[in-house]
Amino acid sequence: MAALIPNITPIRAFEDHEDCVVAIAVFKPQYGSDERMVTGSYDGMLRLWDLKTGVVLKRMEGHRSRVRGLAISQDGKWIASGDESGELIVWHGHTGELNQTINKAHNGCIFSLDFSSYPRMLASGSSDTTTKLWDTSMWQVQHTLSCSGIVRCVQYSPQPGCNRALLAIATDHDVQIYQDYDSSMPNRYYGYNHTPPPPVPTRLVRSISGGFNYALAWTPDGTRLLSGGNGADPTIREWDASTWWQVGDPWKGHFKDIHAISVDSSGTFLASASDDNRVRLWQLSDRRNVALFKHSGEVNCVAFSANGKHVLSGGVDKKISEWPTSEDTLPEDGSKDGLMKEQATHQAQAYSDFKVLAMNSTVRNACIAGDWPAAFKVLHRDIYTDTNDHTAYANRALFRARRCEWDQALQDAIQSISIQPSLAGHISEGIALCGKKQVLAARISFDLASMFTNRDLKTGHFLFLIKAGNIFQHTLYFIAVFRPLRCLMQMNNKRQFFASEN
Repeated sequence: MAALIPNITPIRAFEDHEDCVVAIAVFKPQYGSDERMVTGSYDGMLRLWDLKTGVVLKRMEGHRSRVRGLAISQDGKWIASGDESGELIVWHGHTGELNQTINKAHNGCIFSLDFSSYPRMLASGSSDTTTKLWDTSMWQVQHTLSCSGIVRCVQYSPQPGCNRALLAIATDHDVQIYQDYDSSMPNRYYGYNHTPPPPVPTRLVRSISGGFNYALAWTPDGTRLLSGGNGADPTIREWDASTWWQVGDPWKGHFKDIHAISVDSSGTFLASASDDNRVRLWQLSDRRNVALFKHSGEVNCVAFSANGKHVLSGGVDKKISEWPTSEDTLPEDGSKDGLMKEQATHQAQAYSDFKVLAMNSTVRNACIAGDWPAAFKVLHRDIYTDTNDHTAYANRALFRARRCEWDQALQDAIQSISIQPSLAGHISEGIALCGKKQVLAARISFDLASMFTNRDLKTGHFLFLIKAGNIFQHTLYFIAVFRPLRCLMQMNNKRQFFASEN
């Protein structure tokens, strides 16, 4: 692919800070529908913005040193910020008014903050080599994790409606993963009107060594963790949360420290901000760098708007720049991958038309309209509402196959079948296996799917079309690539035979 031309003209610039912008978060307040943005700066202040109008709603004063960390609770009720002196301040999300100040939350700079899916837990990471877990109902420390290195980033995994939580911590020498719970936490301080806080992850289960990482981000479904490295290794690496093995090769493009990475709510794009003055927009499905936005100086932070249509980034230029993520920013794709995606789109619409896969009507309508982020959100919600919903897993596998995420599609299909074998489960498995060029295994999956047609002519015809279309597509690939190799091997064997005869 040709080199990307940097976009140097943002849609808008938000200007009011008096020093370097180091933190951005976008949210909707607990009581209100307007999208807001909160930013933190070396000027020691936060700004609360109306994202639609660009107006500063509140200049949030309270810190006595440079702000470094910032987080918003999932329900938009609380804003938390930390500074270089170790001070932690909690603000009301709706008004931006100060709620509580914890003067010595840490004995060093607070680099990172993150709220868990449970709005009652907050993690803070510091240069004092610790991560503290706070109960937000009383703003007391529940647990202190000794991380044996400067903590640059803390990120809870997204686990809506689930008791299990993972906490990823990036230090100056590794990435640490904590899970399980400390069931010994005393509950005697909580009365009838104050339910005990949820258990917290306190057991180190994996340490991924080998680098200094500034940034972490989870995919919305919690199956992948992404890390951004420093100048010695300015790459993004993707990790499988089930094995903690690296997925594929590092994502290359930046050439200085990667200070921040962010994934949009649909899991379609990742944005990265670097000291090389650039923000890069990546497509998660194939790890392609699809857009490049350039600041006049180093970039420290990046976030997506709630609808994923814009990227917001801030840095040493003292302003927040807004960039587009629309289809207009993406390159033309006439490659085989582009053709496969187009074919997958037609398949998804066919699935919707036949309705034999018991696809959720909201998901079906979103797919027909081409609103893939909305479809993904519904499927993600359905799975975490009922982890035994085999249909939701099968449909999400089809959705991921549409995006050519073959490994994750196969994983969802297998999970669906393990819960309950079905027509949708085996079809999605067959399509994923075709995508991985495992045609013989795919034929077996499609044959197993035929056991669930109930001898219905229309369903059987539908299955035949899906099977024939996928196997034909990938058989052509087999013929084009492997048959010439087989002929070449036969020719070599004949030459060896005649040579031995002579």
